Amino acid sequence: MTLEIGIVLAVLTGAVIMFATERYPVDVVAIIAMSVLVVSGVITPAQGVSGFSNSATITVAFMFVLSAALFKSGAVVNIGNRIAQLFKYNFWLGIFVTMITVGVISAFINNTPVVAIFIPILVGAAAQSKLSLAKMLMPLSFASMFGGVCTLIGTSTNILVSGVAEEHGLEPFSMFEMSRMGIIFFGVGLLYMMLIGIRLIPDRGVEEGLMKKFGMGDYLTEIILTENAPSVGKTIKNCPLVNKLDIDILEVKRDGQLFITPSGEMVLQGGDILKVRCNVEKIKMLKEREGIILKSDAKFKDETESADPKKGDNNIVFVEAVIAPNSPFEGKSVKELHFRQKYAATVLAIRHRGELMREKVANTTLRAGDTLLIEVEKDRLYNLQQLELKGRNTFLIVNEVDFPEYRKDKMLTVVLTLIGVILLASLEIMPIMMAAITGSMFLVITKCITMEEAYNAIDWKVIFLLAGAISLGVALDVTGAARMISLFLIEIIGSLGPVAILSVLYIITSLMTESMSNNASAVLLAPIAIATAFELGVDPRPFLMAIAFAASSSFMTPVGYQTNTMIYGVGGFKFADFIRVGAPLNIIFWILATFLLPVFFPF
Repeated sequence: MTLEIGIVLAVLTGAVIMFATERYPVDVVAIIAMSVLVVSGVITPAQGVSGFSNSATITVAFMFVLSAALFKSGAVVNIGNRIAQLFKYNFWLGIFVTMITVGVISAFINNTPVVAIFIPILVGAAAQSKLSLAKMLMPLSFASMFGGVCTLIGTSTNILVSGVAEEHGLEPFSMFEMSRMGIIFFGVGLLYMMLIGIRLIPDRGVEEGLMKKFGMGDYLTEIILTENAPSVGKTIKNCPLVNKLDIDILEVKRDGQLFITPSGEMVLQGGDILKVRCNVEKIKMLKEREGIILKSDAKFKDETESADPKKGDNNIVFVEAVIAPNSPFEGKSVKELHFRQKYAATVLAIRHRGELMREKVANTTLRAGDTLLIEVEKDRLYNLQQLELKGRNTFLIVNEVDFPEYRKDKMLTVVLTLIGVILLASLEIMPIMMAAITGSMFLVITKCITMEEAYNAIDWKVIFLLAGAISLGVALDVTGAARMISLFLIEIIGSLGPVAILSVLYIITSLMTESMSNNASAVLLAPIAIATAFELGVDPRPFLMAIAFAASSSFMTPVGYQTNTMIYGVGGFKFADFIRVGAPLNIIFWILATFLLPVFFPF
């Protein structure tokens, strides 16, 4: 083993560990890995940045733009709203049509925005029909993955593996090359969920109202400051309530006027009514403090119900929002984001990795999939909705408050443009990269989406992840590390034949994807698959297809795939729920891939 191979393997091992532990953002890890490889001389600077000019990276970027334009047109929302009505009549009909529809749509656009659109629709349907939200959301996420493996553009992973193949002188994947196997996965997955999977999802009852869902009954109360209270005459940030009892003051009512998200410099006065957040023990302590009167009649309205302006409540609403995958909020706390000051809204509680947090909320580091209970004035809700409309992938408001305005007059143009992109690529009139670029620019010219929105729609964390990970793939290839690993693989199981190796590559990819980025798993294993095929003297296509399918079929954990992460907190899932439902499905797909991929893609 040469020094260069040793460096590549060390960097690869470190990257995989950091991808899996989520200690640092995946894009940062990928770029650090690229930098180490270039600085150490393993690859040239040109090879290091080649991932940015890779056709797969560019294609993925512009597919984000096409997906965003479709989202802004409201086309998917219209479909979703019609489907939601079916749940009023029959749960099984509603879930079957939902899975079919989401799967078909996800075959042609990025499945993350599809799931983002359907989550609030299903939240509303569950509330109206008194059905289990969890039994709707997991099938939603899984169906989006079923559809994603049916076409080249169904998921960025397919495009990426195709790009790696092209870089190695192989034919790129055609638009519908994966469809035969993908449709089998779709059909079997749908059948499994309808007959077995949904029944394995725990039914934890129907939550009535966000306040109950987040268990805020014992954590919010109102107190009245008397004239002799120790906190009177002091600023909020320096008053004993905050400094000694560590209580959060969320609102101040004074002389009929309501101050939401009051400044820390606000001076408290006798007669002020404070809405505070604290646990039961602290509430008991409040009762014993001089100059404080507990309001026994304090009531907090739930969901989108407006309070009475005449009473000074100023139309306050409660909304639930989920931190999106690759959100700029990831890795930061509510305090660091200056959330109250910037959005005039208060985060009351956080469901964080299955744990419900109602204290120390401001200092909790946010992760993708965390759900926030937010209190906001109804006329300020627009500011939060704009984070969705501008395509910044920040968070998703999941309960059905007023939906943001969509450009319905552009709906036909966007749909026809997307169909045109698919036809141009599938008929090989134009490479998929150029079709995506052309389609995106046409939508800009026709004002279906602005250039600013197009820039914002691109998930730059994914782009930098792809670029950095591709450089790792290049290093594996040029140093001979991929060949060395492939020889080791052949030595262990080569005697069992290429089908056994395909099966092993599938399961390795699947297990890696459960704990780290699916794109990173694919781009790291694809060069090894190609090297293995060359050593065996067989066609690399089946091996590459195994990696593409495995990387896009991650059902066993809430962190392995973005759509699972999105539903994690909203559905009130536990980590074990995904193992219970997803593990059998992973095994079924593994067996299908092992026996059918060599049939559709002969060696």
